[in-house]
Amino acid sequence: MGQTDSTVRVAIVGAGPAGFYAAEHLLKQSDITVEVDLFDRLPTPHGLVRAGVAPDHEKIKNVTRVFDKTAARDGFRFFGNVEFGRDLALADLARHYHFVCFCTGAQVDRSLGIPGEDLPRSHSATEFVAWYNGHPDFRDLTFDLSQERVAVIGVGNVAVDVARILCRTVDELRRTDIADYALDALAESRVREVMMVGRRGPAQAAFTLPEIKEMGELETASARTLAEEVTLDPHSAAALEANPDRATTSILDVLQSYVGGSRPGAERECQIRFLLSPVELIPGDDGGVSSIKLVRNRLEPGRGGRISAVPTDEFQSWPAGLVFRSVGYMGVALPDVPFRDDWGVIHNDKGRVVLPDGARVDGVYAAGWIKRGPSGVIGTNKPDAVETAECMLEDWRSGIHFHPAAGDIRSLLDERRVPWISYADWLRLDEMERERGLSQGRPRLKFTRTAEMLAVLGRT
Repeated sequence: MGQTDSTVRVAIVGAGPAGFYAAEHLLKQSDITVEVDLFDRLPTPHGLVRAGVAPDHEKIKNVTRVFDKTAARDGFRFFGNVEFGRDLALADLARHYHFVCFCTGAQVDRSLGIPGEDLPRSHSATEFVAWYNGHPDFRDLTFDLSQERVAVIGVGNVAVDVARILCRTVDELRRTDIADYALDALAESRVREVMMVGRRGPAQAAFTLPEIKEMGELETASARTLAEEVTLDPHSAAALEANPDRATTSILDVLQSYVGGSRPGAERECQIRFLLSPVELIPGDDGGVSSIKLVRNRLEPGRGGRISAVPTDEFQSWPAGLVFRSVGYMGVALPDVPFRDDWGVIHNDKGRVVLPDGARVDGVYAAGWIKRGPSGVIGTNKPDAVETAECMLEDWRSGIHFHPAAGDIRSLLDERRVPWISYADWLRLDEMERERGLSQGRPRLKFTRTAEMLAVLGRT
């Protein structure tokens, strides 16, 4: 890379959508020259597009074609298998770049905060999603799919993904890029009933229309709701009348169509339940979760017009031998970067990192979920990343940035014997995965171990 004073050098940590969108906006500037190095701790780029998007949603993954175009731009480099805090510190990046932008996402699940949450067979949804998507950190986990009844706590899109994967047939999954070991495990699954649980009502559910509609289109599974739970309460009805929303109305129509079941008599069923909150996971004789105790809620107007769930004195228990928690996500603190533990995000003002007292941390930025929290879809990260990139460009013109004096970061990585992966290396991996899948009639067969990826690329 060039080292002239007129070249803006940017390090972006995290190669998911936010990282690529920030890189694209920076690299397309016409009045200044920008060079971007994009780092990721995994050998593979694309973040949750690879490790979070459900395998049966192949079309959503087509966004990686946009990222490939960004990667082909002059001034772009990818350094995979490089972990911030292990291989590089903030001080290292400050010596090599004018700006450092963190796009590390929200990596862990929020807890339920109830007794029994840590029992065997109680898992976070993140673990299960990463496992069936072949994430190297999670590929060796095991889930007891011999259980016939499963509870999924939460009614967002990730919760729907978990429920849908559990309800799909092996033949349906065999047409996807699901990890091969996950396919084998799901082929032996004895799951027959999945219960999704939402603490508020159907009008407040976080899933989107396409996601919940798809639950009624599975080949051999039925989606079912209860009439009394999908009938709007007075507060929700008044709020919707005051602020009509076509998407919410459509979701309600779909949920009401599931009363009695979308496919009665199907071999598997997903119940979509509302106005219930878990209060305890109860162990069985083997020490693992065997049932879930819930409290019935009622809805009342809260602060700012938000409709809140208020527990009643009515309780019920369900048998469930496997539980997945999907009630929100949080970012993970990074070394030497101010962090809000209560929100799970980096302290920032429109992407500029700040100290708790509001003072600027010059040269350091954030974008994506680690900036704003886990909200929106993949495309939501674009305007978010552009906002952060514009702050960098503004600060460049104002002279507010690091003043790098060191040479190419490659020399430091090689000196530290870090087997980093380039984008050309990734494209070779991508081609190999696709070729491996072709023989099985699948989009790809993923490499799921970092050591295996490095070996086939000759980077060990």
